[in-house]
Amino acid sequence: MSLPATRRDFLGCAAAALSGLPLAARAEPAKSRLILLGTGGGPTPKPNRSAPANAIVVNGQVYVIDCGNGVARQLVLAGLPLNALRCVFITHHHSDHNADYGNLLLLSWAANLAKRVDAYGPPPLKQMTRLFLRMNAYDIRTRIADEGRPPLKDLISVHEVAAGGPVMADANVKVTAALVDHGAVKPALAYRFDCPDRSIVFSGDTRPSENLVKLAKGADVLVHEVMYLPAVDQMAAGETNARTLREHLLSAHTTAEEVGKVATQAGVKTLVLSHFVPGGPGIDDDTWAAAVRPHFAGRLVVGRDLMEL
Repeated sequence: MSLPATRRDFLGCAAAALSGLPLAARAEPAKSRLILLGTGGGPTPKPNRSAPANAIVVNGQVYVIDCGNGVARQLVLAGLPLNALRCVFITHHHSDHNADYGNLLLLSWAANLAKRVDAYGPPPLKQMTRLFLRMNAYDIRTRIADEGRPPLKDLISVHEVAAGGPVMADANVKVTAALVDHGAVKPALAYRFDCPDRSIVFSGDTRPSENLVKLAKGADVLVHEVMYLPAVDQMAAGETNARTLREHLLSAHTTAEEVGKVATQAGVKTLVLSHFVPGGPGIDDDTWAAAVRPHFAGRLVVGRDLMEL
């Protein structure tokens, strides 16, 4: 058995022994996992990217940020048990971000969820939750009777967030919100997760935002939506509502060049591109990176579905 090399090491070992905890458990904070569940932007299904959703995992607890179509299946594909769901956070009420909010709760319950899930997001999240439970009342009643499940409504606690500031904190994460500018959709939120080992920020949908820059100041990771303007112009040209669509995208989203500038202003260490607009095939990773790189010198990641960071 080797002895500690220094008096400091010896005292550290002694303190750990007296506390009854292994030294490794005291020396290292819990590791956080970030999984990009879906990286496509926009309401229509894409052949190459799932709808917007992310997960943070700390100590086996799963925190989901946004619930685009198919989020429960993406969690399963990522190897995350649905009954480990701890919290759900919605950035704003566009369908690509909330379409499967209720379904995630229902399917997690069907997968033996037995602990309370806290849901956070802008109003009218409480009303949406009530209406979803009413819409699925027949299925819920049947499963309670036939499968012995607890009432789903008793497992959901909804918290509406309409302003920036602290949102929640538990033993694994501290979450702070900021109001961002997503055009006519108000309120729209960005979230910062301070985990035991690092800080992770999600932009939500927004145009360049000073509030987001402040929220993300010095963060380890910023997951930011991104729009490639040349492809947007090409896409919009084929739509009957081309002018209106283009005006919305420019006023409510962030171009690749602007994303790089936001990340630089915030001083983040790693910038992760996600919520790609356009989100379908046709733009390769090098093109996305090349548009951002002149404006950001840190680590740059072009996100893909089920990528873990």
